This record gives sequence, C-alpha cells and structure tokens, in this order.
Amino acid sequence: KGILLGCETQIESLLANAFENYKSLDEKSPTGLADLFGPTQETAAPALAPAVQVYTLLHDILSPDAQTTLRNYLQTAARKRCRKHMIETDEFVSNNSEGFLLDSITISTAYLKMKNLCINISKEIQADIKIHNQHILPSSIDLSNITAEVYSTELCKRLTSFLAAWPPSCPASHVNELLIAIADFERDLESWNISPVQGGVDSRSLFHNYIMVWVEDMQLKLLDLCKAEKVPWSGVTTNHSTSPFAEEMYEKIKDSLVGYEVVINRWPQYSLVLENAVANVERAIVKALEKQYNDILTPLKDSIPKRLNMHVQKLTRRQSTALYSVPSQLGIFLNTVKRILDALHCRVEDVLKSWAACLPITGDKKSLFGEQMNGITVMLRTKYKNYLQATVEKLVNNTQANRNTRLKRILEEIKEEDGEAEIRERMQMLSSQLIDSISNINEVFTSRIFVATCRGFWDRMGQIVLKFLEGRKENRVWYNGSYYALGILDDTFASQMQRLQGNQLQEKDVEPPRSVIEARSILCREPANATDSSTYFYV
Repeated sequence: KGILLGCETQIESLLANAFENYKSLDEKSPTGLADLFGPTQETAAPALAPAVQVYTLLHDILSPDAQTTLRNYLQTAARKRCRKHMIETDEFVSNNSEGFLLDSITISTAYLKMKNLCINISKEIQADIKIHNQHILPSSIDLSNITAEVYSTELCKRLTSFLAAWPPSCPASHVNELLIAIADFERDLESWNISPVQGGVDSRSLFHNYIMVWVEDMQLKLLDLCKAEKVPWSGVTTNHSTSPFAEEMYEKIKDSLVGYEVVINRWPQYSLVLENAVANVERAIVKALEKQYNDILTPLKDSIPKRLNMHVQKLTRRQSTALYSVPSQLGIFLNTVKRILDALHCRVEDVLKSWAACLPITGDKKSLFGEQMNGITVMLRTKYKNYLQATVEKLVNNTQANRNTRLKRILEEIKEEDGEAEIRERMQMLSSQLIDSISNINEVFTSRIFVATCRGFWDRMGQIVLKFLEGRKENRVWYNGSYYALGILDDTFASQMQRLQGNQLQEKDVEPPRSVIEARSILCREPANATDSSTYFYV
C-alpha cells in the first residue's frame, strides 16, 4: 500500500510538472523539459495527450475539484511564461529604476520593451487557442480563457507599475506605439471570444488620467504663450496682412492636435475634452490680440455701447474734435479676426469635427460636441461685426464734425428750385471727405473687409437720408433734393470702390444697400422690391 501511495504521489508530481510546463515539454531533453526561454510552442507536445489520459484515470474529470486542480496547474504554467517575458522589463519597475537617466533614448527603449511584452503575451494566448483547438484537453477545460485571465491581470499590473514609474508626459510616438499595442491586445482578446477578465488589461483606464493631464498641459502651454509679455510686437504682419501671433498660435494648436490622432481613433470621447481645451485657447488668443491692439481699439469702444451705463459714459465723456483716420494697426487687427473666422478657426474645427463624427451615439451625448466651437464662431463674428460697425460709426461721425459736411443739414437747406448741379455743389465737401475716407479704408483693410466697411458706411449715409424723408413724408419740397443726394452718394461709393478694387469687386458689392433702397421706395411712393443687400454687409 505504501509503495502504491508513493507511486501515486510520484505520478501526481509528474502530471503537475507536465501541466505546469505544457509549453516546454520536449522529447529530446533528458529532463523532458526544454529551456523556458525558448520560442513559444503553438502545438501541443506529444507528452500532453498521455498526461491528460493518466490524469483522467486518477481523477473524475467531471468533479469540480479535479477541474479546479487542472486549471490551477495550467494557470501556474501561464504565470511561468509571464515571468519569462517580464524579466526584460523588471528593471523599469524595480526600486532601483530611480537611478535611470531619463534621456529620450532610454525612455523610448523602455516603452519599446513594454510594447514587445504586450505583443509576446498576445502570442502566448494565440498559441493557447491553437493548442485548445487540438481538443487534447477535457472539454470542461477552456485553455485560452484560463490562461488569458493570468496573462491579462499580470500584464495589467506590470503596465500600471511601469506607467507610474515612467509616466508619459505627452502623446509622443513611443507612447502612442505602446498605447496601440495595449489597445490591440484588448481588442484581440475580444475578437478571440476571451471572457472579460476582472482586473485585466483596460487600455482606456490605464491611460485616461495621463490623457487628461496631457490635454491640460497642452492648454496651459498654449495659454502661457498668450500672455502679454510673450506676444510679439504688433507692427509685424504676415502675407495676409494679419498678426503673425495668431497665425503661429493656430499652427501650434494644429500641431498639438496631431499627436492625439491615435488616442481619438480608439476613444473618440476625448474629442470633447480637446474641443473644450482648444476653445479656451482660442478665447485667450482673441483676448491677447485685443490687449495687443488696445490703443487703437479704445477709440472704437465708444461706438459699441453694451449697457445703459456705458451709453451714459459715452454721452458724458469728452469727445475729440479731430477727424478719425482708420489706423493701419486696426487693419491688421480686423484682418486677423476675419482670417481667424474664415480660415484658421475652421481648420481646427474641421479636425475636431472629423474626430467627433466617430463618437458613439448614446442619448444626447453626441449633440454635445460643437457647442464650444460654435461659441467661438459666434464670438468671432460678433467681435468682427462690432468693430466694423464701430469703425463705420467713427467715419460717419467725421461727417458730423463740420457743418458743411453734415448730410442732414445739407438736405434741410435744399430749396425747391435747386437742381442736381446745385446739390452736387453743396455736397462737394462731403463727397471729398467720403472719397478720402474710402481711400483710407482701402489702404488699411484687405479686399473683403474694405467692401464690408464701405457698404456699411454707404448704408449709414443712406440711413440719414431715409430718416430725413420719414420725418417729412407730407412735405415733398425735399424729395427732389433727397433723390439727387442719394444719386451722388451712390456714384461716390460705387465709383470709388470700383476705382480702388477693380476686378476684385463682385456685382453685388456695388448694389445700393438697404437704406438707400428704402429711401428710394419712399421717393417712388411704392414698396421696395429689390433684393435685400444689407445682409451681405457683414459677411
């Protein structure tokens, strides 16, 4: 009996050794085991089948205890294989790793070894699937799921320790390569129908905190560049007659976003985080521009009353008697705002939109994307429109500074017998001032802003005639004079715009604005049926 018990113990030990090294069994080795550091075997060793037969003779394979014991053997084998693969990365998670010089080559090497670890562990599971498909093991034993539980949990622990010891500071190429390897490992398990493992590899959880830190750091670095002392001198311009600061900042935003392509391809949800960060930076860029050009914007702010108290301030503040001339710096500022609105912001938005298109639809979550970008577009349009209107108001105020150039006064002094020649003579000084203002605008603004400003100026001068007529509908004495005045205004603006812009003008650019059309409708005693051109004014 003692001899039989001894034999049974020896057989159990042999079986345990066989199952715990099922990928290292070797018929040619004196010990029956190959070197643990050899290549991964993708087929079952010849000794595995008889080992299973002996095990089923000694144990009731349908009993839970026998199945648990066999699973434990196989998981021990997986731990040994894990240990073999992880030896190369031990140095990066040991207490001695603090002594490493964290130069770029060392960091890249460390991340490369962790990437290879993910690939090697994945190959181990693939080999287990192939061995399982040989149907040597009992049907109750799902080899790939049993070993994957060990491989996934051990790999997750190693990755967590490694990232804590060597935290990724940004989505650099070596970081992205590791991220791809981990995400691919997770995706492969799912495609191989491996059951989810508690405490196993979850690529998003591993990188989530780091990604949030990356975005925050990116935002802070870009915001830091928007500080007044770091914004370059405002006198320099680009080929687009814009501020180089804005061009450079938007280029930096685009370059920063490129690094997140790998992250977004796997988890589009982070496009929302990036959208928020980019919007904050864009607001800071516009704020920095306004500070940079504060001296030339301050005179315009009187013409943009936002609240009643500001309107009161405008009335009580001392007004300058000098004629306002549009400074070249205002041209750079408005050209920059317009370029941001039409091109720079759109490029960044297009990148984020393409990423957000992959967002999963979960209730109203998808609709959240775009709120920040739309907010920036609205802000830019509002600022562009307000500053343009304020510039127009300044030019209109110039015409009010001298009694001989006040259009309303000229209209009031027209006599019934006055013809076009007399009215043209009365408006000579005003026309001359309008021509000077239009030339000034042309020197300062790019083509489309020049057109928008001229049309705004033209519309405001038309409003003076319109209001004059609306207050005197019963008295037709001033009708002929107003008709000639409108014609002179139209001739002045259209001819000067044509002279200065030539073929760059579109046909709608020189069409009379809405106020002129409405004024003419009063003169004709019929409602205006012309196209409303005023909406084109600020586009």
